[in-house]
Amino acid sequence: MKRRLFLSSSVSTGLAATAFATPAFAQGFPNKPVRMIVPFPAGGATDVLARSLSIKLGEKLGQNVVVENRPGAGGTIGSQAVAQAAPDGYTILLATSSTHSIGPVINPKIPYDAQADFTALGQVASSPNIVLVPQSSPAKTMREFIEYARKNPGKLNYASSGNGTIVHLTSELFKAQSNTFIVHIPYRGTALAIPDLISGKVDVLFDSLVSGLPHVKDGKLRGLAVTSEKRTPLAADLPTVADVLPGFESVTWFGLYGPKAMPADVVQKLNASLNAALAESEVKERFSRLGAEAVSTTPAAFASLAQNERAKWKRIIEQRKIVVE
Repeated sequence: MKRRLFLSSSVSTGLAATAFATPAFAQGFPNKPVRMIVPFPAGGATDVLARSLSIKLGEKLGQNVVVENRPGAGGTIGSQAVAQAAPDGYTILLATSSTHSIGPVINPKIPYDAQADFTALGQVASSPNIVLVPQSSPAKTMREFIEYARKNPGKLNYASSGNGTIVHLTSELFKAQSNTFIVHIPYRGTALAIPDLISGKVDVLFDSLVSGLPHVKDGKLRGLAVTSEKRTPLAADLPTVADVLPGFESVTWFGLYGPKAMPADVVQKLNASLNAALAESEVKERFSRLGAEAVSTTPAAFASLAQNERAKWKRIIEQRKIVVE
C-alpha cells in the first residue's frame, strides 16, 4: 500500500512540475534572438518589408529579430523550414499570399499544409495592384476599359508575371467579374512586360503598386484603378475597380506565422509586439514607400483572412481551369 502511495505521489509531483514549467517558459520568452525567415531572395519586396519590421519588432520583444533569407521553389523552402522548426517562438516566417493562399491550391505537391502546419501570429501588411494601360489606350477610366473590352472580345490582351502568379489570377478574377474575354500573355516578371505595355503591344497589366505606380508618375503609363476594396492612401488619386465591379478585391498580404502547436502566451506576446511595432510611424512610412499598408490584426483574424483567400483563389483556379506545369 505504501508503494502505491509513493508512486502516486511521484506522478503527481511530476505533473505539477510540468504544469508549472510551461507558463514559466512562456513568461521568459524571448530570452534569445528570434529568427524571421523570409522565403524569398534578399532585396525583394518581402525581404525589404521584413528588414523594415525587424528592428522595431525586436525593440518591442526586447530581443534582436534576425532576418534570414531561405529562398527557393516559390517560397516553399523557407516556409517548410518554419513548419518543421521547434514551436517555441524563436523561428517565425514572413509569409505572403503566394506561400499560404495561392501556392497551396495551385500546387498540390507543396510539402506542407498551409493551415494545419502553422500557427498564425498576425497580419503585417497588404499591397494592392494597380490597373495599367498604355497612354494610347482609348480607355480613360475603368468603366470605359470594361465597355471597350466587352465590345472587342478576344482582341485585347493582358500581361502577367507568369502562370499561377497573383497578377495572372487577379486578371482572371477581373475577366470573370467583368464578363470580358482578354487574351493572356505570360512574361517572366512584370518588369519584362512594361516596355510592351508602354508601346501598346499589350493592352492592360494588373501590376504591383510598388513597381507600377512609378511609371504612372513618370507619365509613361495610365493608371485606371487599384484592386483594393477601398481607396488606398498609397495612390490617393486612383479609384478602385470595386467602384465599377462591386466586391472586386485582390491584394497581396504579408503576415507572420510560427510552427504549429505554439504556446498560447508566446503567440500572444508575439502578436502584441507585432501590433505595437506596426503602430510606429517609422514602420508605417517605410511600408508606404514600398507600396504597402501596415495592418494590425489578431491571430484569429489573420488565420481567417488566409483561409478566405485560399477559398477565393481556389474558386478562380477551378473556374478558369488554370494549371501550372
